[in-house]
Amino acid sequence: MNQFPIFVNLRGRKVILIGSGEMADAKRRLYERAGAIITDDEQAEAALAVVALEHDDEAEMAAKHLKKRDILVNVVDRPDLCDFTTPAIIDRHPVLIAIGTGGASAGLAKALRQRLERLLPDSLGSLAENLLAARGRIRRQWPDSAHRRRAIDAALDPGAMLDPFADRRDDAVDDWLANKPSGTADQVIEIDLASTDPDEMTIRQARLLGQSDRIFADSDVPEAILKRARADAQRIDLDAYQPDKQDGLTLLIRMK
Repeated sequence: MNQFPIFVNLRGRKVILIGSGEMADAKRRLYERAGAIITDDEQAEAALAVVALEHDDEAEMAAKHLKKRDILVNVVDRPDLCDFTTPAIIDRHPVLIAIGTGGASAGLAKALRQRLERLLPDSLGSLAENLLAARGRIRRQWPDSAHRRRAIDAALDPGAMLDPFADRRDDAVDDWLANKPSGTADQVIEIDLASTDPDEMTIRQARLLGQSDRIFADSDVPEAILKRARADAQRIDLDAYQPDKQDGLTLLIRMK
């Protein structure tokens, strides 16, 4: 990971935009959509700056002056000069999906966005809003955070009541809570991997990695696969596994 992705609240904050023409207009529309106040004053107190100049020397000089003020700068179509890059965006408010390539190919990011746009229903945003509105009820139903996370994971599974890729009614969250789901049971699941390539994992294996609470992995399981797990999942050497009761979802991973 050569860039750290974050979502920045720019509403009511200034963003410096240097340049004019089609490139600058596109950036202006993007940042104004996020509620930013656009200014061409290079001396303004600003959260971020965007340089949209055609000539390399002018763009480099403008970026240099802005960086001296410790402002993070995006230089359009010049990733080597950028402190940050702007992703391709899928907007299902309040759900945002950002796709970046580290400046390697805007065309690739666009192609991925267009493909994913077709998969994500318009109701995805209302699902997020309804989950937020029900947060207090969810906490009361599952006071323990680990149980709560597992119950939500189970509800969002493919084909489950809150599957985010399915077009759901607005009352889907109410129906889910009314059914008093118990969440997922404590489980120990063994995974035998046929390949060291993470892209060759089955859909089920990838889903289990994303949901696991702890992973006991053999020493020859590559880091590229373990990176697909939740960041806060415990990682333990497989030799240390003891077949006693394990809370939540535990995976035992080996290479075939």
